[in-house]
Amino acid sequence: MAVDKSRLPSRYVSVGPASAPHRSYYYAMGMTDEEIAQPFVGVATCWNEAAPCNIALSRQAQAVKLGVKSMKGTPREFTTITVTDGIAMGHQGMKSSLASRDLIADSVELTMRGHCYDALVGLAGCDKSLPGMMMAMVRLNVPSVFMYGGSILPGRFKGKDVTVQDVFEAVGAHSAGNMSDEDLHLLECVACPSSGSCGGQFTANTMACVSEAIGLALPGSAGAPAPYDSRDAYAEASGETVMRLIEKNLRPRDIVTKKALINAARIVAASGGSTNGALHLPAIAHECGIDFDLFDVADIFKDTPYIADLKPGGRYVAKDMFEIGGVPVLMKALLEGGYFDGSCLSVTGRTLGEELERVKFPTDQDVIRPVSKPITKTGGVVGLKGNLAPDGAIVKVAGLEKLTFTGAARVFDCEEDAFECVELRQYEAGDVFVIRYEGPKGGPGMREMLATTSAIYGQGMGDKVALITDGRFSGATRGFCIGHIGPEAAVGGPIALLKDGDKITIDAVEGILAVDLDDAELEKRRKAWKPRETDYRSGALWKYAQTVGNARNGAVTHPGGKAESHVFADI
Repeated sequence: MAVDKSRLPSRYVSVGPASAPHRSYYYAMGMTDEEIAQPFVGVATCWNEAAPCNIALSRQAQAVKLGVKSMKGTPREFTTITVTDGIAMGHQGMKSSLASRDLIADSVELTMRGHCYDALVGLAGCDKSLPGMMMAMVRLNVPSVFMYGGSILPGRFKGKDVTVQDVFEAVGAHSAGNMSDEDLHLLECVACPSSGSCGGQFTANTMACVSEAIGLALPGSAGAPAPYDSRDAYAEASGETVMRLIEKNLRPRDIVTKKALINAARIVAASGGSTNGALHLPAIAHECGIDFDLFDVADIFKDTPYIADLKPGGRYVAKDMFEIGGVPVLMKALLEGGYFDGSCLSVTGRTLGEELERVKFPTDQDVIRPVSKPITKTGGVVGLKGNLAPDGAIVKVAGLEKLTFTGAARVFDCEEDAFECVELRQYEAGDVFVIRYEGPKGGPGMREMLATTSAIYGQGMGDKVALITDGRFSGATRGFCIGHIGPEAAVGGPIALLKDGDKITIDAVEGILAVDLDDAELEKRRKAWKPRETDYRSGALWKYAQTVGNARNGAVTHPGGKAESHVFADI
């Protein structure tokens, strides 16, 4: 396959006499004249030794490079960071998680710009690395293919499939005296038996489903667990596909349209996916210059049936969905039910409708239901609004039986204080935990609260209390847990004005989050409120806090596609 480099970014570093110094570096690495004359394809991974989520990405990158080479392209591998939530959770390290998403996008952008690569294949494993990589793709707008590194295999404990969520909840059970030291140790040793990302429909698998539904990944590529050799075949095919995209000049923003974003939100709702989808989809849209905020996402969630019976709200893990056909089966169910736009493009160059023609919905399984027989008629995630959340909030209702809650506020200014309260069982049924100053600016970093929510569940109190925060929740969180409350406490949002004992009402049917205070009382408290300093007065998290925006629009850190005067792909 021959491609004219006169229209590609790599012409600046590989063509003509002025590029002689650049070419000398390529010769130093053993590249041939033929390789230098070919399109340069960045192969970006988030490989590291931090956690099983990322450990298989380097292997898969080698397969991507084989695919690129087979189509007369020159792959150039590079890595970027990840902060793995399962390790960062429950302590100050979690403040680094969301900030890493934007740093991943920035670092991929800078690497691509600095070396004038013509296309991108991005491989990601852990929660924030998936949206971070996709954000870089639509920001750069060079031909791009995304590939998920794959999920972990389920562990087995006392005859049941388990995930890391069960270990977090076991900590709560242990603190309540309901699990022995020996059982806790045995569980932690068997819960995560392979490479790959968390196996439930937590954030990684939610965004992996999004990658197919939004059209940036090859159909079917998100499903196979990380240890399976079939992942390498998808990786090689991804390398081949990106070369065809260069030839066609088919770019991410041709694929990621408003309709595609709606499809992506549908897949989050239908799968009972992570509330973080409502943060990452607006951020991806922002890179394209498309208006698509938390309320847009919430409206789609409300209009979409919940049909995939996946953990944490359901019974199955990612491997189970893969074995009945994977994400294409979920998309097919939505398409046949009129909830999915088949006219949207895929990186294959064909429409998703054309790709799904060959998919048959299997009737001999109960992992994914037809939309005519949903688990619930509305999505597994619901948006909320009210005098406590004028800029919105979000709750995962998948698996919940009770969708309304009223109780007295127990106010904490950080997660650690709330966790200590739970660990010491210094709370009562009917309480509403309020964890504030954990938003994008106030944290800084908008921590997830999995340690606290899991401890509550482990103590058998998951359906007896509620928790609200301007921070976030892990995709593994279950229970009546409301996150992304905006405006956040750090900027004087209503959550900053709450006091112990205030009566809070949560209604996930009507979409309401309110406190029983009138405007006059809220204004009186607002006048007495003073901003709160964080301990992060320098360094990366200080810098993040200066630029990060609100959760409603994706907690983004720059003006986005609407402010562009040029796109990298057209330099």
